[in-house]
Amino acid sequence: MVETDLLILIPTRGRPDNAVALEQAFVDTDTQSRRIYIVDFSDETRSEYSWKLPRESVMMVHNTTGGMAFPLNDVARQYIDDVDNFAFMGDDHRPRTKNWDYLFVEELYSGSEIVYGNDLFQGSNLPTAVAMSNTIVKELRGMVPSNLRHLYLDNFWLKLGQDLGKIKYMPEVIIEHCHAFNGKAPMDDNYARVNAPEVYSADKIAYEKYIASDQYQTLLAKLK
Repeated sequence: MVETDLLILIPTRGRPDNAVALEQAFVDTDTQSRRIYIVDFSDETRSEYSWKLPRESVMMVHNTTGGMAFPLNDVARQYIDDVDNFAFMGDDHRPRTKNWDYLFVEELYSGSEIVYGNDLFQGSNLPTAVAMSNTIVKELRGMVPSNLRHLYLDNFWLKLGQDLGKIKYMPEVIIEHCHAFNGKAPMDDNYARVNAPEVYSADKIAYEKYIASDQYQTLLAKLK
């Protein structure tokens, strides 16, 4: 196996115990990659993250959007010159496959630009957890378009990878998505807030606008 060069970014809010469970899943799967739990300064539970998790793995950001796109992009830009590959997980994902990060990095070094595993919910339909090359992050100046707030991030990753012809679904790599919509988590205030109809509608419009833009075509041309 190759030496992993992957930075895992995990935007999280109001769920320190979820983050602890995710950290344990990383330990259980022998995950060697560095991870950063991105916590909002306005989060009332923010202090819990610092004492329940390794302090060096927690980063505080000022996020006024209420979504995870901004913190994901903000922190990715800070490490854009330091790592070869980036990954995203939500605090409700749980890797189940040993050395999943090595497997992802091997595939990225083999020519894929985006890789994802089986989340036992969407499967091949959507990359709800994803890894990608630094090349994408540099050209995009983040991991997702800046006009998105919280939703349609996975739709974007799937579309980009398909348009590039460099996306790889790895069904043997299990990264379980323990989401309220598949009955594996309670419907809390965070799920309700970010999945509200107005948020869904706004991100759908923003996603479609970006995909239809000259900016997206320029991105594709640079990455091909």
